[in-house]
Amino acid sequence: MREIRLNEARVIPLRPPAARPEGRPAAKEPLWRDLVGDVLRRERRAQERTLKDVAETARISMPYLSEVERGRKEASSEVLAAAAHALGLSLGDLLARAHTELVRVTARTAHPNRGTTRNTASHNGLCLAA
Repeated sequence: MREIRLNEARVIPLRPPAARPEGRPAAKEPLWRDLVGDVLRRERRAQERTLKDVAETARISMPYLSEVERGRKEASSEVLAAAAHALGLSLGDLLARAHTELVRVTARTAHPNRGTTRNTASHNGLCLAA
């Protein structure tokens, strides 16, 4: 009989793992918080604004915004919206840019020898599951 342990979850993959050549490690997908943080930092720097300026405009602490930009914190949708609005973006703009980056990064790691990248997902969009 199989022993059941408390505080352990059974994980059921949403799709089977893709076959990969022998000896080649699996490509690790980036974390969503890293992608969103990169987008926020890139946009802030493109606008030549300081962390302090954006944090004050967004009404969040400068250390917390720094942690979000570095992917160290899982920010709430309210915090992400505030940071995005402080940069003149909507929450949708921020998430769309992060999604574009996710597609670019995962396509590159899935097909490193291919010169061009394409979104080959049948859903052609973003799927999140809890």
